[in-house]
Amino acid sequence: MTDPSAIDAAARRLAHALDALQAAVVRKREADSGGEAVATQLHALGNDRARLAAELDTAAAHARRLEDTNREVARRIEVAMTTIEKLLDEHDR
Repeated sequence: MTDPSAIDAAARRLAHALDALQAAVVRKREADSGGEAVATQLHALGNDRARLAAELDTAAAHARRLEDTNREVARRIEVAMTTIEKLLDEHDR
């Protein structure tokens, strides 16, 4: 027959092996769920990047329009100043 202490030792080894397996399963599940969280965050960051890029494009276009308007206003002021100077010169003669 089999020695009871050998059976007890084998049962303990089996229990330790099952505990180790259970711990490995838990770690694997946690790692898998962590990967999903990272994928979700990555997707959110991609969406944020696209939104920010669109906002930057809009802001850059607005800045270009402001620069164009500024140049046109400066040109008109220069024309007005030149006209006023000519009128003053004509008046002084």
